[in-house]
Amino acid sequence: MTIPYDVGGDGPALLLLHAGVCDRRMWNDQWQPLIDAGFQVIRCDLRGFGQSPLPTEPYSNTGDVLALLDSLGIGQVSLVGSSYGGKVALEVAASHPERVAALVLLSAALPGREPSAELRAIGAREDALVEAGDLAGGARLMADRWLGPDAGEDAKQAVHEMQLRAYELQLAEGAVGPVKPEVDLAAVTMPCLTVSGAHDVADFRHTADVLPAARHVELPWAGHLPSMERPAEVTELIVAFLRETAGE
Repeated sequence: MTIPYDVGGDGPALLLLHAGVCDRRMWNDQWQPLIDAGFQVIRCDLRGFGQSPLPTEPYSNTGDVLALLDSLGIGQVSLVGSSYGGKVALEVAASHPERVAALVLLSAALPGREPSAELRAIGAREDALVEAGDLAGGARLMADRWLGPDAGEDAKQAVHEMQLRAYELQLAEGAVGPVKPEVDLAAVTMPCLTVSGAHDVADFRHTADVLPAARHVELPWAGHLPSMERPAEVTELIVAFLRETAGE
């Protein structure tokens, strides 16, 4: 059994991994343009998001991603990961570098890094709302905090809906989260593009510091979820980088 996914198109395989306040619907505006650009595009719901409930036993995000690729007969893939999805992409790339052709990390979380005081404060505000039963308030906080100034009302509503769905799944009785693997980022030597937003918190703006071989682009207009703020511009970044790394 694999996690829920969509697949479309032909060409080099490209797997989209969503942020922790979203699910695979966050890629709606990238889906067809990436297919039209000549990729076989896959997007999935990691466990605890979208259509993917959490289990009652520990699980591995890396194991889930590899099982999905194996079920589709894909030996090697490029990974595009946003925030939490970026952390999962790094975990896969570090543990199975032979399976990853290239990485695009959008405001990626770093495996094993302690959160800053600013990030802890945001988490504490969210926790207080959730513990008080104000899930809608928690979802509003996440949409307001993680989307940059260029995000439209449709993007805010989408994040709100996806976050509410994540709360529903993650607060289910008996649900457990993923195992936290040891990650050696020295193994991440494949072509890598790290993208950050000038309006994001510092935790997600310094991925390039620990991946010195990566190319880094900071978007002056972006918050934490640039692919939902200016979808077409981010799609162009992704396509241009992957075509370049493929020698096209």
